[in-house]
Formats: sequence, structure tokens, C-alpha cells
Amino acid sequence: MGVLTTIFWFLVAIAGCLAAGWLFRTGAIAITPAGVKRELRTAPLTASFGMLMILLYILVAIFAPLIAPFPERAVVGTEYMPWNSVHLLGTDNLGRDMLSRLIFGARNTVGIAFATTLLAFLIGSVFGMLAATVGGWLDQGLSRLVDVLMAIPALIFALLLLTIFGTSILTLILVIAVIDSTRVYRLARSVALNIVVMDYIEAAKLRGEGLWRLITREILPNALAPLVAEFGLRFCFVFLAISALSFLGLGLQPPLADWGSMVKENATLISFGDITPLLPAGAIALLTVSVNFVVDWQLHRASGLKE
Repeated sequence: MGVLTTIFWFLVAIAGCLAAGWLFRTGAIAITPAGVKRELRTAPLTASFGMLMILLYILVAIFAPLIAPFPERAVVGTEYMPWNSVHLLGTDNLGRDMLSRLIFGARNTVGIAFATTLLAFLIGSVFGMLAATVGGWLDQGLSRLVDVLMAIPALIFALLLLTIFGTSILTLILVIAVIDSTRVYRLARSVALNIVVMDYIEAAKLRGEGLWRLITREILPNALAPLVAEFGLRFCFVFLAISALSFLGLGLQPPLADWGSMVKENATLISFGDITPLLPAGAIALLTVSVNFVVDWQLHRASGLKE
């Protein structure tokens, strides 16, 4: 009976997610412009659910001080208090409200992951397209440097650099952005190499367009679809990397609320059958799955395939 009950509630959860995705898509179609309506009508229910979850995470991150019942760093009770009417998810190892820290964790973890991914794409895309356009020694030099950096396991490399340079937020963003920019560089260069041989690129060169204008006006618009899809995937990897580093103690430092460190700090409760430490892990997993749902839809659109 236990297995049947688990399967039943699992199916109920899936049905609820699909229903939420359908309601979100219906509402979004009703209030968006005509051009957006056409795109939303093609979105599968999984992508609609993913967009709904991403929107909710963004709203929680923005309005965290208004939503959270207690301040992020305030000690409001004794340690490891059980769930009750005042502390809906209990308290952590220092007596801070878990629900409040879970809400503030959305701002810290997701916000820093987004900033890191944005910087990684800025570095990787610019140098990748520059290498493909200029070619020659610049392409060879940048590509060999990227090959060397990619040969080192990313997590070990990040741990080494953070141990050397410290674990401030700025250092964390720069280290992970530089490491992940190598993956973006390879993709941007590969896509740009297929574009620079096109006739319209030759025509633009004959018109006398400069290097920067050639990249921003001719190459980037035609490389945007795969880069946007990669942005979603890369965000997931960065998000998970920051959470993993926080779990290991080299990510976001206390007293900032971070989902990775919250799992580590409260892992003791799992031994007593308390699922509270799994909630931050669940928040990480839910956002990762939601982003992948939307990315899969965008990749399908970019491929030009029909159902």
C-alpha cells in the first residue's frame, strides 16, 4: 500500500503541475500582444509550467523582504524548532526561521547565478565571435588557452581559485564566470565559424563595415537562437555549481541565506526523519527542471521542426 500511495501522489503532483501550466498559458495568452500569443500557443504544458515557476522565483526574489515573515539573519527561537504556527518550517541550527531564509535564498542564490551566467556569456560570446571573425593567430591563441582551462575539472578548478583568492561574492562571480565562459566560447566560436563564410558577411566586408559592427549587426543576430538556448542550460550549471560550492563551504558565506549551505547546516535533521533540509534542495531541483523545460521548448523552436 505504501508504494501504491506514493505512485498515486506522484501522479497527482504531475497532474497538478500540468494543470498549473495550462492555467498559466491560458492567462498569458489572454493578456499578451498578438505576436506573443502565437508563440505561447505553441508552448507545451511542460514549458508553460516552467515559465510559471521561473516567474514565481523571480517574484519571490524581488519581494523577499515583504514576503518573509522574519529578517534573513534574525535569531527568532531555539535551534531546530519543529514546524508550528509561528515558524511554518521550523528553525535552523542557529534558531533562524527556515521559511524566511528559504525565501531570501531565492534572491541570493538565483540572483548571483544569473549575474554570473550573464558575465560568462558576455566574455565567452565576445571572444568566441572575435576569434571566428579575425581567425589566424588570435583564433589559435584563444582556442588553445580555452583548451587548457577546459582540461581542468571545473569544480576542482573553482575550489582551487576560491581557496587562493577568497570567498567574497565578487570573487565567486568572477571565478565561476571565467570558468564557464570557456564553454560559451566554444559554442559561440563554432556557431560564428558557420556564419562568417556566408555571402552576406563577405558583402558586409566589401561595404567596409568594421569588426565590431560586423559582429553585432551581422553575426550575433544569426547566432542568437543557439546562444539563448545555451544561456538557459548554462544558468542551470552555474546555479548548481554555486549551490555545490556553498555546500562545501566555499560559496556564499554566512550569514547570507543560500540553499546549498542551508542543506549542509541542517543535514542533521535528516537522521531524525525531518525533511526540512530537503526543502532547499527541492527548490534547487525545481528551478533547474523548470529552466530545462523552457530551454527544451526554445531549442525545438530554433530547430524549425514541427510536431
